[in-house]
Amino acid sequence: MNKKGVLLLNMGGPDSIDAVKPFLFNLFKDSNMANFGVLQKPLAWLIANLRSKKLRKAYELIGGKSPLKEITIKQAYELKKALGDDYSVKVGMNYWHPFIEEALEEFEKEKINHIIAIPLYPHYCQATSGSVIKRFKRLAERRFSFKIISSWYENPFYIKAWIENIKNSIEKYGEGLVLFSAHGIPLSLYKKGDPYLKETEQTVRIIVKEMNLAEWQLSFQSKVGPVKWVKPSTEEKIKELAEKGIKRIYIVPISFVSDHIETLYEIDIVYKQMANSLGVQLIRVSSLNTSFNFIEALRFLVLS
Repeated sequence: MNKKGVLLLNMGGPDSIDAVKPFLFNLFKDSNMANFGVLQKPLAWLIANLRSKKLRKAYELIGGKSPLKEITIKQAYELKKALGDDYSVKVGMNYWHPFIEEALEEFEKEKINHIIAIPLYPHYCQATSGSVIKRFKRLAERRFSFKIISSWYENPFYIKAWIENIKNSIEKYGEGLVLFSAHGIPLSLYKKGDPYLKETEQTVRIIVKEMNLAEWQLSFQSKVGPVKWVKPSTEEKIKELAEKGIKRIYIVPISFVSDHIETLYEIDIVYKQMANSLGVQLIRVSSLNTSFNFIEALRFLVLS
């Protein structure tokens, strides 16, 4: 029997300080991420130059690079072990190495004809899932047959993985309010009918119901640029909860399946410092990374 290919798709991240600027350029030259029309590349270079200095400092504080590449490769390794010898599992990134092109070349060398592609974004969004799917299709068409799993926000093992991590944190530190923090999106994208917000809310509803959570909130982080984004922001929500007398917050990075700058810098450094100044203990629930239930979630997607 011929092996099937499984391709884990993600955005990627700079694997060194020197890679920050070219990574940002690749990110902002993608019209799905930010549409600048005929000025796409010039403005992408401008933004990369303006933002790279600040982001270099942020990456220096978390080890000089994004751990996303290493974590995703480990996820692929664990998934391969879980699936067995009938599958070949690879990683393809949108904005930095290993690029999708590199993974497809490896599949061709292995004479693999069929690929199951899984964007590592549980909730579909045009700017993330839509972009990486579009690129994968353009590169894979006429070379492979393929199946794309575009969103999986109700995956039972994905839900189970988060519930386990939340429970582990509460058992360790005691009762507190659970704040689900998802990556935000521009308000204009939501108004155009993008399903990201509704899918994120549904994931949260399932977890809240299964855990019977009494105190919880949903907020959005990682806003970029001057345009309006969906609210409330995580910063606003932490301040609001502090004003209400909440002393312990468990922050759950619900839309992220791996640690990277949004968890290690934005939450662990920026938000924690802000919470501490407000007299609030902020505890980040561990990311899914290579946890057993998360690998089971990916295996479930492939086999179903």
